[in-house]
Amino acid sequence: MDDTIFAEATARGKAGVAIIRVSGPKAWTAARVLAGDLPAPHRAALRSFRAEGELIDRGLLLLFPEGASFTGENVAEFHLHGSLAVTRALLDALGRIEGLRPAAPGEFTRRALLNGRLDLAQVEGLSDLIAAETEAQRKQALRVFSGELGRKVGAWREDLVEIAAHVEALIDFSDEEVPESLPETLIEKLDRIRGSLEAELRGSTAAERIREGFEVAIIGAPNVGKSSLLNHLIGREAAIVSDVPGTTRDVIEVRLEIGGLPVTLLDTAGLHEADDAIEQIGIERARERARAADLRLILTEHDGEIPEGVTPGPDDLIVVTKIDLMETAPAAGIGISSRTGAGIDALLSALEERLSAKAAGASLVMTQRQRHAIQEALRSIAAAQEFVERADEHPEMLAEHLRQAIEALEMLIGKVDVEHLLDDIFSRFCIGK
Repeated sequence: MDDTIFAEATARGKAGVAIIRVSGPKAWTAARVLAGDLPAPHRAALRSFRAEGELIDRGLLLLFPEGASFTGENVAEFHLHGSLAVTRALLDALGRIEGLRPAAPGEFTRRALLNGRLDLAQVEGLSDLIAAETEAQRKQALRVFSGELGRKVGAWREDLVEIAAHVEALIDFSDEEVPESLPETLIEKLDRIRGSLEAELRGSTAAERIREGFEVAIIGAPNVGKSSLLNHLIGREAAIVSDVPGTTRDVIEVRLEIGGLPVTLLDTAGLHEADDAIEQIGIERARERARAADLRLILTEHDGEIPEGVTPGPDDLIVVTKIDLMETAPAAGIGISSRTGAGIDALLSALEERLSAKAAGASLVMTQRQRHAIQEALRSIAAAQEFVERADEHPEMLAEHLRQAIEALEMLIGKVDVEHLLDDIFSRFCIGK
């Protein structure tokens, strides 16, 4: 990484302030070329930025030294007035300095990883933090970005290394006065590590839902009010509302936030026996998506009249629609009227309560890559436990399974064998990050 990179760190377009970041061995040299006298590191100072004697702008210059910057390299930040013309002029000026080049997407963060400023889990947390749309996503991504998962992995690894050291002693000093089995305290420690990893794995499904969004399917017979409810919840006409049965033939997906959680509402085709081949396909798709959803809003116009073939799950909600046309309140379920808005708040509260309960057990493991690493570590620990009681007979097998468990945990935070993953991960970053 002998070259020096630069990019706009803020979004392109008209704004009050734009930030251009430069990182690498010539970052401070570039700052001196454009600004002249340099301020002390970590202290912003007002400077005039010039190229070939012509004033580009007046703004703040901020320097970070190697080892104390985001990337771990010398970094210079130019804080400018945020117009396209100003930022373009400064970027052009940087491009004319020998040894500097525009950064690739995610290259600043990639350098932070390679220089040990972040681990791979933190990089993924940062990516999710930048993409966060809801409060729950922000909080979860911030926990991972802050290094909480890395600290957990470090503790697990330290304990496994301690156990492995005792096993290596059985191998290296088998003819000397050493215990022929693992101490009970280390056996218990191995059990605790396995329990902790299993808890993280169990909570990964909820964590993934927070990251990707919960799916809530609205199902029911034709003309029961599914599309009307969807439109009311999102405040716009996303689905066609008609008295003609079969209007909705495909699954309509709409994103929204409920209680700080990301939710995708699915408006599905009415469930009934249909003669039309296209409508039959829509109904089958509705049933498939409903089965895969995290929970279902089962709509009915009459108390307890569930559509044929639908079995409510423990988290599903029975919703009685069009209560404005009923003389008495429904005896069961949540009564609503999409026309008047009656009961909608109660429905949203019940929905938020169920989704929050699902999210409560979320762990720090959010991605398929992280989940796979945990699974590999668990498989190796389970295999190691089969040899614990016979450590004196096959210590080399126990040692090998412990080594594999340690390696899986190191892969989780990007310490080993992850080079092939980096291009895919960083391709999702913006250029200035």
